[in-house]
Amino acid sequence: MDHNERVAVWLEQPSPTGLGAQLAKKWANNEFVSIAGAYDPIGALLARQAGFDALYLSGGALTASLGLPDLGLITMEELVDRARAIVRAARVPLVVDGDTGFGEALNVMRLVRELEDVGVAAVQLEDQVLPKKCGHLNGKQLVTAEEMALKIAAAARARRDLRIIARTDAVATEGLEAAIERARLYVEAGADAIFPEALTDAAQFQAFAQAIDVPLLANMTEFGRTPQTSAKQFEQMGYAMAIWPVSSLRIAAKAMQLFYEELKQTGTAAGQVKNMQTRADLYELINYFGYESLDGTIQRTVVPEVLD
Repeated sequence: MDHNERVAVWLEQPSPTGLGAQLAKKWANNEFVSIAGAYDPIGALLARQAGFDALYLSGGALTASLGLPDLGLITMEELVDRARAIVRAARVPLVVDGDTGFGEALNVMRLVRELEDVGVAAVQLEDQVLPKKCGHLNGKQLVTAEEMALKIAAAARARRDLRIIARTDAVATEGLEAAIERARLYVEAGADAIFPEALTDAAQFQAFAQAIDVPLLANMTEFGRTPQTSAKQFEQMGYAMAIWPVSSLRIAAKAMQLFYEELKQTGTAAGQVKNMQTRADLYELINYFGYESLDGTIQRTVVPEVLD
């Protein structure tokens, strides 16, 4: 087998799941997709329990959960490992923030295959240079549109079921029209959907919807450039999807901050018990008894009664 044949075998390996096709079917049916940010498996289970049928793994949220800033510091292995855990737990389409693709064309192809192999439905790739920044901050620098198009084309060549979402940060640095032109080039290169980042008003959102014919993703992050906008409003402006990428981390971090402060001050967690998930609810969420029943040597657990 020569080198080209070996590459062909790698590219033709079947995809392990059809979750990318599930996501694309929603787009084809004009079904608006609200995508909850979930940076770990228990968050993914809670989001699914609440009724979300698609999830988003934010690079910023994952990085923050590791105690690091969102400056391109995580590795491909860390991203793929977390994606694997979330897909295993929730089994719904997961969109993964692939940042800048961890390198150039070959690195992007490797990322696509690694994510597909753990069941991810879609990957988002952005047109910043490293070190990258949150899209709602100042000082962003972009690669050329042509360089980004090469990455998109490489991702499209490598994927089997995975959908490719191209993010452009150009509105803040090059202007609206330049960002739309980038988006058109990315679609030509093989992007299935476009993510225009850090739009500041309805007019900008609508301009993209009028100019771009593929599904569009809106980012509803807090403390950024985009005003608070509902899922219904995004849908009315012509968007197919919206993400709330870091909201759950912010909620969880604030709750933990308040808990730790009170525990330190009072020396007891008694005042916070009312805010905690019960043991019974946790066991139901993670299917504790289902797993327990698989091993006949484990005596069935009886959840302790709650004491006043």
